[in-house]
Amino acid sequence: MAHPSDRGFYSRVILRVSLVLMSLCFVLYTIYPSSNWRFNANSAVRGLCPPCHCDCYSDDPLPLDFLNSSFADCGIEDSELNKEMEKGLVGLYMEELELLKIVANETLDHTRELIMDARRASSHYQHEAEKCNAGVVACEEARERVEAQLRQERKLSLLWEKRARDMGWIYIARKMNS
Repeated sequence: MAHPSDRGFYSRVILRVSLVLMSLCFVLYTIYPSSNWRFNANSAVRGLCPPCHCDCYSDDPLPLDFLNSSFADCGIEDSELNKEMEKGLVGLYMEELELLKIVANETLDHTRELIMDARRASSHYQHEAEKCNAGVVACEEARERVEAQLRQERKLSLLWEKRARDMGWIYIARKMNS
């Protein structure tokens, strides 16, 4: 008799313990920096650090007037940009409404075309179905006529066979030996 294997049980336990430890480490890694920051902000350790002095020189490579004038002149020559900048909020809304109206009309036209195509296809299939139904009716009528003719032929065959027997004809089934 085989002994039950505890190996699978221990491997599952080890897997669960390792997942719990990894989750705990992740949570601590996520929470610790924010709590450490608050702690450092309120501690006296901050006083030990000397204040930072910036060694920025006041002479900028580009004068402030040059920067302001160069950005102010940007786009003056562009007529489309000037037209857009002159439009007010109401004008922009009106333009957007016009664009939405154009899109809605195009969508409506496309939908109407699809509806017309669907109606044409439906009409075509309905016409084909009517032709098929007419063919089925014609076939049924022809079948009924043929069945009536077959009954008539059988009656006629039985009548001629009866007359032949009355005249002395005897039906003998012959086996063909070959």
